[in-house]
Amino acid sequence: MTDAVLKKSIFLRAEPETVWAYLTEPDHLAEWFHKPEKTLTEGQKLEMFGTTSGDLLIWGEVRVAKPPRYLEYTFTVKPMGDAISTVKWTLEPVAGGTRLDLLHEGLPQGADAFGLILALDKGWDEHFGKMRVALHETVDA
Repeated sequence: MTDAVLKKSIFLRAEPETVWAYLTEPDHLAEWFHKPEKTLTEGQKLEMFGTTSGDLLIWGEVRVAKPPRYLEYTFTVKPMGDAISTVKWTLEPVAGGTRLDLLHEGLPQGADAFGLILALDKGWDEHFGKMRVALHETVDA
């Protein structure tokens, strides 16, 4: 059996410093993902809330924050129960912008967990689309 891992890469028309702000700052995170109360910094608790509901949706801990190149945090959502996964972001400067890589590992495995993996896979795709719109509209303005 293989590990349940989601891997995604997108290209963004912005410098890594700008993309970093969209990964860590509450107002920018609210534009494409979920809003924390504080900027994500190494060693702090991670709590992200629904932008309309205000409900706690994601929790964990920021393990590593090396601006503007690498961010890692533990990630749990209610459907995961007690399971703890890890989200790793890598930012690589490229000509004209940044390649952003996501590695979401440690997800629950097995047939019972496959629906959760599909939901997270779809969710990341939707959030990446929102990030592109939010970031590119800001950069282009």
